[in-house]
Amino acid sequence: MDENTTQNVRLVGVEVKNSEMVAVCLEKSGKIVDSLRTPLVIEEETAPQLIEFIDQARNKFGDFKKLGVAVPGLFNRLTKKVVYSKHIPEHAEIDLLNELENATKLSIYIENDANAAAYGEYFLGAGRGNKDIFYVTLGMGIGGALIFHGKLWHGVSGFAGEFGHMTINSEGMKLEDVASSANIIRRVKNWFHQDPTSSLNLVGEDNITISDVVRAANEEDDFAQLMLERTGTYVGTAIAGVINLLNIEKVIVGGEIMTAGHLVLDAIVQRCKELAFAPSFETVEMVEGELGENASAIGVALISDMEL
Repeated sequence: MDENTTQNVRLVGVEVKNSEMVAVCLEKSGKIVDSLRTPLVIEEETAPQLIEFIDQARNKFGDFKKLGVAVPGLFNRLTKKVVYSKHIPEHAEIDLLNELENATKLSIYIENDANAAAYGEYFLGAGRGNKDIFYVTLGMGIGGALIFHGKLWHGVSGFAGEFGHMTINSEGMKLEDVASSANIIRRVKNWFHQDPTSSLNLVGEDNITISDVVRAANEEDDFAQLMLERTGTYVGTAIAGVINLLNIEKVIVGGEIMTAGHLVLDAIVQRCKELAFAPSFETVEMVEGELGENASAIGVALISDMEL
């Protein structure tokens, strides 16, 4: 990166995922000028890995004084601590913010990964030009976030938007129980033997990943398409409730599962059309996210610039 570019760089964001860490370096305009990613060894403590990764980002991007970090889990805005993280439980057992700031000497802003992705999409992605959005991320977990007039709605403690915990039937089944990537795989394994023509049989039951399901669906495998369309129906059931409650302007759906594109989104829209209050459905726009796998890192870089 040349000297002139370095002078224009203002913002850095890091996302901690369940299997890797991603960093982006943005110009003030939001243009990505550099990025970095490295595997996360989940069997080892994550904080030291994150501190080392931040040092690597400094070496690659040039020095910076503040940083946004997006994490999977609930960050209590009152105590400034992660209080729950299903996929990285260690974060709830330590004072992550304090450890990072002490080790790096940076000013650091921590945000939930879905909130961060929503913020990125709102300002630089599919939410540009809108006042209010509801964002959904479909992947290892199911996340959600609300932005009203440019402001994230955190709720009283910071836990607003836990979309995956919405119940979708009278037995109390949560959306995440059927629509997260792990639970899509569980449903696929329960049913795919009944379709011997599916290409997923060649992968083998013990080896199937969500990437395999998405790939098969994109290659017009009927069974894989059916599984993802059903996922969209489950998600649409929950989104319909959000539309009825908030009369929201736009719904943006992102995350790994959305690499299947219209298969999932079409099913979401159809289910919302069936269940949502018609006048509210007619005025909502439902679209795919535009920022892809960098959405959370981009969003938390933007947020840190505003908050720190």
